[in-house]
Amino acid sequence: MNDAAPAPTPAPAPRRARVRAPELIGKGGWLNTGGKDLSLADLRGRIAILDFWTFCCINCLHVLDELRELEEKHRDTVVIIGVHSPKFVHEAEHAAVVDAVERYQVHHPVLDDPELATWKQYAVRAWPTLVVIDPEGYIVAQHAGEGHAHALARLVEELEAEHEAKGTLRRGDGPYVAPEPVAGALRFPGKALLLPSGNLLVSDSTRHQLVELAADGESVVRRIGSGERGFAGDSFSEPQGLALLPDGKVVVADTVNHALRTYDPATGHVETVAGTGRQWWQGSPTSGPALEVDLSSPWDVAWWQGRVWIAMAGVHQLWTWDPEAGTVEVAAGTTSEGLLDGPAAEAWFAQPSGLAAAGDRLWIADSETSALRYVEAADAGYVIKSAVGTGLFDFGHRDGDAAQALLQHPLGVTALPDGSVAVSDTYNHALRRYDPATGQVSTLATDLREPSDAVLVGEDIVVVESARHRLTRLRLPEEAVRVDAVAHRTQRAATEVAPGTLRLDVVFQAPVGQKLDTRYGPSTRLLVSSTPPELLADGEGAGTDLFRELALNPDVTEGVLHVSAMAASCDDDPANEYPACHVHQQDWGVPVRVTADGAARLPLVLAGMDAEG
Repeated sequence: MNDAAPAPTPAPAPRRARVRAPELIGKGGWLNTGGKDLSLADLRGRIAILDFWTFCCINCLHVLDELRELEEKHRDTVVIIGVHSPKFVHEAEHAAVVDAVERYQVHHPVLDDPELATWKQYAVRAWPTLVVIDPEGYIVAQHAGEGHAHALARLVEELEAEHEAKGTLRRGDGPYVAPEPVAGALRFPGKALLLPSGNLLVSDSTRHQLVELAADGESVVRRIGSGERGFAGDSFSEPQGLALLPDGKVVVADTVNHALRTYDPATGHVETVAGTGRQWWQGSPTSGPALEVDLSSPWDVAWWQGRVWIAMAGVHQLWTWDPEAGTVEVAAGTTSEGLLDGPAAEAWFAQPSGLAAAGDRLWIADSETSALRYVEAADAGYVIKSAVGTGLFDFGHRDGDAAQALLQHPLGVTALPDGSVAVSDTYNHALRRYDPATGQVSTLATDLREPSDAVLVGEDIVVVESARHRLTRLRLPEEAVRVDAVAHRTQRAATEVAPGTLRLDVVFQAPVGQKLDTRYGPSTRLLVSSTPPELLADGEGAGTDLFRELALNPDVTEGVLHVSAMAASCDDDPANEYPACHVHQQDWGVPVRVTADGAARLPLVLAGMDAEG
């Protein structure tokens, strides 16, 4: 650990080092271009921003939203290219990428790179990563994680002025071609709820609405919301989770608005009850009056033990909202991403996305760890336990004993009458079952296209088939479906590192016109851990320097380094008493393999360019 002294201001990197951008290649081809393949030559004269993303990643979805204003404002000079680089096997399917581009309303060209060819060419290490290419085809900046929109806007303005003066800027329409809109009652629905009337309420996420369907699950009774992305009035922005409150109202996880709303089926009234519309960042309050505390991508909600529990996917935590007191607070999780059980305050989650209350347990679909977990009350407070799943990098479709069973990015969980739970195993296109009494995992149904939730209706279970844009009613089977077991690991190649001491450098250069904010102490934070924990003999823990000497255990030859970095920068204007400040943050999970000829230095770029790279 090294947390005694504040981090010094990094020396400025060489201005815009001349690094030629590698070509854009991807076996899956191009989307949103009207069928045309693009090359770097087609982008010459424009400022290109490559967004390396994958659609399972909540931080990637945050960046998509951060880029929308920049994309619109500089549409005649900037071309954003999404480079889809999959983590899960399902994300390598071209049809799934096509769905994701529509689901998340990506309004720029996307290169489908299922084999991570362009990812490797650009030496990318994390989702999301942004790379800026100038109009002459040179890389001028790289940013990992969230919070860089302001820096990109400043850099774009600089590049526009510089290349306008040089005569190398080409203005005009970009290569984006919008796909044809598709009709239908639902479009990528997220979650469903059985109303007391017997009708079904569905979050129609891509259309920014709630839809009430008749008991048949097909006939539209009414639509709630304007249908346009927004926060005022009854507008929503990609709503997801729904839960019935004791007073008959429905609480809605208004995901991209970072808020909770209530909908009253009796009056049609929509009201904001928690969140400010702004995304939570490190250092922001984690409890207080509900309408004054920022939230981060609430994905599901459940009424349990007198409060609404919130799957706060954006920060890998569980929060609660107390309607009577009008307050919110963190209930479990540290914001570190991973799978770690134990006391609620110390547990790690990874994009919890589904909740189901069942007596003395609250079940959790922890999507990025492909895990089924639960909260349970203990003498000293709540504890977190895992039923299925081992961590961020192992996934698949395997039934049997829970200790070796595998899921793939589940988004939903449903309590069943016999005490077992059904898991919407999203990327396996299956409905799975876990029985706590026997410790066994089985498959209830297959051929469900990206199921994201399920709700009990009498003796049936109604599944939200998100990528088929419909609800599908199934009779709960008495016998499991037999499937061929398959196991996977994330396909990213391990970084080879030398034995002994490894120098970890998080590269951060404050954007032009800004400096590190040291008014209230250190403005940087670095947290390091490993899987297995024995990988590190020394160097784990928190500190304020963005570098660390890590001692590798000679008895462990491979594992994953978990690195979380944060830096706060503010406008560098002495005359401004209240400068605007911005937080840059990213979590990396870096698979490493110890080899004799491996690297002795591991650079991770948070913002800027690695001068030693």
